[in-house]
Amino acid sequence: MRASFLDCPIDILTMDETVELGRQAMRTRKRLQHVALNVAKFVNMRSDAVLAADVASSDIVGIDGMGIVWAARALGLPVTSRVAGVDLLCELLKVCAEDGFRPYFLGATPAVLDQAVRRVRDKHPALVFAGWTDGYFDDREEREIVRKIRSSGADCLFIGMPTPRKERFLAAHRDELGVPYIMGVGGAFDILSGVVRRAPVLIQQLGFEWLYRIYQEPGRMWWRYARTNTLFAAMLAQAMIMRSSVQGALPPSRVGG
Repeated sequence: MRASFLDCPIDILTMDETVELGRQAMRTRKRLQHVALNVAKFVNMRSDAVLAADVASSDIVGIDGMGIVWAARALGLPVTSRVAGVDLLCELLKVCAEDGFRPYFLGATPAVLDQAVRRVRDKHPALVFAGWTDGYFDDREEREIVRKIRSSGADCLFIGMPTPRKERFLAAHRDELGVPYIMGVGGAFDILSGVVRRAPVLIQQLGFEWLYRIYQEPGRMWWRYARTNTLFAAMLAQAMIMRSSVQGALPPSRVGG
């Protein structure tokens, strides 16, 4: 179910529904691009036209962050749960191992990427990678990277590059890649490699995973979350006030004759 959340498209889907859409895309080789929406990405869309266009043109805009879940519910949307990007990645890798699909990893440092690939292979011995390439390439090498991905015959491409670099890469090359399922995974390769620890499940459920990230990487993360969370709260408050004003201006419904 697609809905509009503060003028941004979102797809209200469960994890199982999202995984099945990915499986069908790989099976039919019909292109499907998935973007995981969290508070930081939502806020940055307001000042980054390329990022906003990438989200708007994606086939699935998944609800990645608990902040989006709570805000959508506050605005009356029937959102029951989030589909966290790293969890979806793990589920799709399991599908690849079971069904013989071949993933391609793009992004992270060479050391982190190699470690992530090793750990995925240890967990899924049957899985065969189409390939992997770290994210440290320049504009001169970009054409060769695209050729490499296309010639690999990959069934799915997971891109672990930061915003907006990932969005600019896809805007320029998505039609040339020849990969049916494409998904941006942010810093998921850091988690798969073990370099970054995932927050405990209870902290995830309470919606405080961002605080755990600040605890692990205070120098890099505190300003990002302070800025985006504050701006998001202001946007939501404005939308709630406007919604309340509109509802208050509506005439009361007539009951009976």
